[in-house]
Amino acid sequence: MKLFLITVKSVSHSSSPVQTVIMTAMMHLLLLILLGIAAGTDLEEKKGPFENTVLEVLEGTPVPFAIYQFQVGDPDVNSFRLSGEGKDDVRMSKDGWLYLENPLDWSREDNYIIKVEALANDKVVDGPIYVTINVLDVNNNAPFFNQSSYAAMVRENSPAGVPFTRVFALDRDDPTTPNADLRYSLVSQIPNMNHVPLFQIDPNTGEISTTEEGQQMLKAREGILYSRGENQGADALKMKFNEYCPDPNVPYEDNPFYTCVERAEMRRRNVNPLEDPDYTLIVRVQDLAGASETALTGNTRVHIVVQENLWVSPGPIHVVENWKTSYPQVIAKVQSNEPNAVYSIVQKERQLKFPFMITENGEIMLTEELDREDKDMYTLVVFAKDNHDKEVDPPMEIYVVVDDVNDNEPKCEEEESVFEVQEDEPSGSLVGQLLVHDDDKEGTLNSQLSYEIMFQFPATENTFLIDGTNGKIQALRSLRRKEQPTYSLDVRVSDSDFSTICKVVIKVIDVNNEMPLFEMTDYGSYTLAEDTPVGHTVLTINATDADDPDSGSSIIEFHISAGDDDKVFTVETDGKGIGHVVIAKPLDFESSTIYKLKIDARNPEPLMKGLEYGSESTAYVSVFITDIDEVPEFSLDVLDATVPENTTKGSVLLTVDAKDPEGKEIGFKLEGDSKDWLEIDADTGEIKTKQKLDREILESFEVTVTAFEKANPEMSAERVVHVRLLDVNDNYPRLVETQGFICVGKPKPVVIKAVDPDSDPYSQPFTFALATNNNKKSPNWNLRQIDDTTAELSLKRNPTEDRTITLQINIKDNAGMGLTHAFQMRVCNCTELGYCYMEPGVHGFKYGMGATVGILVGVIGFCVLVFIVVIKRVNQGRKKKAEEEETMMQ
Repeated sequence: MKLFLITVKSVSHSSSPVQTVIMTAMMHLLLLILLGIAAGTDLEEKKGPFENTVLEVLEGTPVPFAIYQFQVGDPDVNSFRLSGEGKDDVRMSKDGWLYLENPLDWSREDNYIIKVEALANDKVVDGPIYVTINVLDVNNNAPFFNQSSYAAMVRENSPAGVPFTRVFALDRDDPTTPNADLRYSLVSQIPNMNHVPLFQIDPNTGEISTTEEGQQMLKAREGILYSRGENQGADALKMKFNEYCPDPNVPYEDNPFYTCVERAEMRRRNVNPLEDPDYTLIVRVQDLAGASETALTGNTRVHIVVQENLWVSPGPIHVVENWKTSYPQVIAKVQSNEPNAVYSIVQKERQLKFPFMITENGEIMLTEELDREDKDMYTLVVFAKDNHDKEVDPPMEIYVVVDDVNDNEPKCEEEESVFEVQEDEPSGSLVGQLLVHDDDKEGTLNSQLSYEIMFQFPATENTFLIDGTNGKIQALRSLRRKEQPTYSLDVRVSDSDFSTICKVVIKVIDVNNEMPLFEMTDYGSYTLAEDTPVGHTVLTINATDADDPDSGSSIIEFHISAGDDDKVFTVETDGKGIGHVVIAKPLDFESSTIYKLKIDARNPEPLMKGLEYGSESTAYVSVFITDIDEVPEFSLDVLDATVPENTTKGSVLLTVDAKDPEGKEIGFKLEGDSKDWLEIDADTGEIKTKQKLDREILESFEVTVTAFEKANPEMSAERVVHVRLLDVNDNYPRLVETQGFICVGKPKPVVIKAVDPDSDPYSQPFTFALATNNNKKSPNWNLRQIDDTTAELSLKRNPTEDRTITLQINIKDNAGMGLTHAFQMRVCNCTELGYCYMEPGVHGFKYGMGATVGILVGVIGFCVLVFIVVIKRVNQGRKKKAEEEETMMQ
């Protein structure tokens, strides 16, 4: 950036006003040039009116830097005053330029709000306005780890991908921007003798785990094994040393081999990953998601020690079924990494039988014989926990495989297997396959079966052969039914230790060398009216077959092979040569007037080779359909119309569609409209509204539409049209009672109730409010909502005089529609019964309908009570008189 040396000559006090103005303008121009050079952008894009503004500035921007010029409309403005946040870092020139005095730092402050006032000779003439400056973050902070180095332990055979430690990095840049979007990576692994990565890191979380190779290749330093509860001090080490080197002649402290083992054991127990790691990882973190060449980085080291993992599954464990030995029997052993671990064992599958247990030393024991046919594998789950029932090693699954022994003999699938073979089949034809199963393990010699024919009746040579490995039976010559219709075989099926005899019956069936023959090939013609019902038998046909009547070769099936594409007819038969041609679908003269049916007689068994069906196995029949006059048909069976109740008069609700099968002209009429709301166009079937509909009068109704032939109205059909009216908000809530009273002595609240004929959501809940003038509350009345339809009207102060007033109560429904109702309230002196005292001849206040009905009911009830008492006394007097007369008669 070039530097400019600018010399400004001072203006003496004796300079003229014109000179002063010129010099001031030059100073502003010079400042503007400096700001423009510093900003390096087009200044015209940084101008705007003097109003609240939000601006953005990059942190660390070199100063001076022109931010924005505010243009003030008042020509007398000659300076500005700044206050609030950042006023020491931001300045404003006299011609409205807001510029930076000092560079901004996002990490120190990301937002400034500055109050700006426009002054004319130190007097505020415009503003204040508020300028918000948002400081934009730039990537000027490198990420860093929260530790310069990390230490971690990993066990042998740790599952690949399961984290055992984690690194964590921070970045002081804006966390909402890519400047603080961090990614982790492994730079190197030391040592790396085979150039195989044993560790991996999650690029997003920094979690470190083993690779598939690491799971297999990581090995801990060799050490001494200790049993549960065994002391691991110097004495125990000496005892183990003595097991390998009995009768040492050199004291332990002078024995270099012992001291070497002792140092190695102490080093293994007290290993410090930072001082003596097995592996060291160099980990890098990068911002900008690690995807840019300008990304900033940070580094750390992770020192890792590999620990021995004694917690290794001994499975799969193989146990021979029906093992004859003393139980319980040790079949495997597990060793926790924690010498004092408490072991427990469960079965993964939920079954009642669980013939396993585990000792406190980790020995897994079988408690009884196993049966492979009952269960061929068990999945055991072993837990290692401390004395507080907390797991010290992850649960271990061990598979126990039950090995098969030959303890099952072959079993025939059927007590007697029956096969059929056609006569005259060539030599080697398949008769069938004998099915036998063995419960021993499949694919072993224990279940490998062999087959052999032991006996045949009648005993003829070279008749049948059975495959010794799969049980397939073949005929060794052509068989004739007349020669022998049935053969019986005894087949021995054996495995390596057991055998069984299976019974086989082979039936020789007749070959299909005769075809079915019709008694006649042309059955003439038949005439049917189109209203002939479905299931009607049109005619009966007959055919015969000369094959053996007890075989499938003699069964006759009939098929309509031509002349009936719509499947209007079918042939019913029992297979013995008699067929009934019946109607399967309704006849329709308008669709087809004639059917020329071709009917074939066929056997389900294929004909003998070289034989084909001829014309004698096919018959023909013609069916003529006669027309009848049918009633009109509606296009729909169900007619529904759902319309809003405010549907305008003359609107079409729906159009009924009907046609006459013979194409005759039809008309429509409508019946059953009790409210006379609808009408129908007799020609088109359009149903229109004739009058205003009202759901509150009738929510749904039905009308009957009749379609009839105009030339013959008796030929008609009817459909019911269901009409349902949808509610609209065409009613306002209204008061049930419009009058009430409050006693001067006992001013109890008056309950008012409203009703609305509309349904939800245009009805209740209602809102009640006293209509007031100028939004002022009533000085002496309270209106409190009780529930969805009622409210309580009460006095704020006790009444002192008898008077009648009219209150205006506004009631709205749930949709917000309502009116203001007048409610006449009398404050009066009351009688002991709680009613207003009425002076004789004074009737200025009338009770509402409810009160009037109540009083009337009370009066009528009183009269009825007096009448009953009088009648009862009269009857008692008559009865007494009658008794006296009877006494006198006696």
